[in-house]
Amino acid sequence: MGRGTFYPYYLMKKQIGILLLLFLLTGQAFAQSTEVRKKQFNLEKENLAIQGYDPVAYFTSQKAIEGKKEITTTYNGTTYRFTSRQNRDEFVKNPARYEPQYGGWCAYAMGKQGEKVEVDPETFKILDGKLYLFYNKYFNNTLKSWNQDETRLKGRADQNWARFIP
Repeated sequence: MGRGTFYPYYLMKKQIGILLLLFLLTGQAFAQSTEVRKKQFNLEKENLAIQGYDPVAYFTSQKAIEGKKEITTTYNGTTYRFTSRQNRDEFVKNPARYEPQYGGWCAYAMGKQGEKVEVDPETFKILDGKLYLFYNKYFNNTLKSWNQDETRLKGRADQNWARFIP
């Protein structure tokens, strides 16, 4: 067996090794991002986002509507519920379009103090095609405060949220 027949086999074996290494590294990065999301996002039991509200319905109905337990999908370790299979399918096509900003934490608190504060999923705003959620309890509707200084608060919230995501 001359060098000519052995050489392609050696190259193929080396290429497979490189591809395997890249696959393992990509899988590890995905696992890390999933774990980061679980720690940083506003999730309930079983990694449920938005307290079970349908993220697509905010855009299509301009309403906060609770999703159904039997119509769900999981995206990077985060579970979402939907009112219809159509909404679920729409979410699966482009999750980044429908996920709430700042991991589902209160946008006002993220901009004002850089803190993770619970939300009322029925208090929301769609701004530039993105979903923002707000705290609204005990006579404190933070959406009203957000609207008074939206540009500055949004800029600060973007900066503050970046500290939570490596």
